[in-house]
Amino acid sequence: MPLRAKVLPPQQQPPLAAQMSSAPSRNKTTPRPEDDPEDVLFNTLYGLRSMELHRPEKLNALNLSMINKIEARLLEWSKSDMANVIVMKGAGDRAFCAGGDVATLAEYNKAGETGASIEYFRREYQLDHLIATYSKPYVAFMDGITMGGGVGLSMHAPFRIATERTLFAMPETTIGFFPDVGASYFLPRLPGAVGTYLALTSERLTGANVFYAGLASHYLHSTSLPALESRLAELRFADYDPLPARLAAVNHTIEEFSTGLPHDQPILLGGLLRAAIDRTFSPPTIPAIVSALEAESAPDNPHGSAAAAWAQRTLATLRERSPTSLHVTRKQMQLGARWDLETAFRREHQMAARFMRRSDFVEGVDARLVTKPPREPVWDPPSLDDSLPEDRGVDWYFKLDQDLAPLQLHVIEGRERRGLWEAGREEKPRSALFALPSENEVEELVARGDLTPKKVVERMLVDREMKQGVREVVGEILGRKTRVDEQGFVRWVYEK
Repeated sequence: MPLRAKVLPPQQQPPLAAQMSSAPSRNKTTPRPEDDPEDVLFNTLYGLRSMELHRPEKLNALNLSMINKIEARLLEWSKSDMANVIVMKGAGDRAFCAGGDVATLAEYNKAGETGASIEYFRREYQLDHLIATYSKPYVAFMDGITMGGGVGLSMHAPFRIATERTLFAMPETTIGFFPDVGASYFLPRLPGAVGTYLALTSERLTGANVFYAGLASHYLHSTSLPALESRLAELRFADYDPLPARLAAVNHTIEEFSTGLPHDQPILLGGLLRAAIDRTFSPPTIPAIVSALEAESAPDNPHGSAAAAWAQRTLATLRERSPTSLHVTRKQMQLGARWDLETAFRREHQMAARFMRRSDFVEGVDARLVTKPPREPVWDPPSLDDSLPEDRGVDWYFKLDQDLAPLQLHVIEGRERRGLWEAGREEKPRSALFALPSENEVEELVARGDLTPKKVVERMLVDREMKQGVREVVGEILGRKTRVDEQGFVRWVYEK
């Protein structure tokens, strides 16, 4: 039977949580969790521990009450020898989690209680980092809308299952914010300029394309999820099994339920579109990106009319976004490529505090989400053609706020972490452990110089234990980035 959340009284909270809750901040207003005992349901089945976000009428939007419950239970399960596998899912068939409860945060800001909003982000990022470094296998069912806060609950996990109902996006620039929940880390690590493109435009990906893009580790039909959950509950681990062995067992179990990819959904972020994205979203600044898109949209575009039409639509999209959000997000993608995961969360905490003290967030939430019907926001500054204020330029959002208490993160020690984590830094991001091959991996294999395209695909299939999607993704990469020489061997084509 599902269990209601058990929230520990303050005196029983873990020492770190107590320490963080008393840390000084500029605004000491205490956020109001508006606790609902049914907003997260917990269930136990043999060795499986499941968490169900239970606000279907709100598309399972994540609030502080839910964050507190989930974190407390994850910490509890991390110490239990009976808890083998954790599953995170959402109630209903529309959404896994459509994002954070930003309407409530905007109300806090309107009331002058920015400290409450900043506290929400602090708690959210602590939870996301806990998931990223968790000591047990964690599986996220990205079944339905998965945006913003829902991305934070899933993207850093080793197992992220997309279905035919998955709808992924990072829509923060549409509401005067920036892609957070660790997006500084995972978006710049997507191939080429794809991460920057998704961050700036809030482009939506659906179904299998969330899998093809590397944002999901697996693709299953939604009807398979209940059976998978029951099968995961049957897994048994020896006490001495290290975490990598446990993760491998879970991966093999998920793969048992793979029934094929939809034939009517080709790879979206590939081919000519992917080439256009790399051409136009690689420049280092927003003005340079706009110039590249304007050149791409010219009627005489040598890459064809489809590329020109796409560029025109994309330009129109960018002009609807918050100019401040776009400028800050572009720099965020550049810096984030060099940040480790801990740094990404700490810097995002600082950035979120800055955004809460500016007007675009409240304006964007009110215009896009609260007002019915939605209206066009009035941004500050209002246009991409306008410059940011000198005292609130792009660099201001990345400066450390000495009055803001540093973000403190949970660290779960123990033998489970060995083999994947050393000195708090990952040997390989967990989110990449079971994903489809990256372009870098294909390039390294092609660099051998003695393989045909067929052999490259075969090698990748063997390396990924015949994982579905490998043939399609590697084939797309080879078609776009390589040529075949006179001997039939594949050669990587480097852009000049």
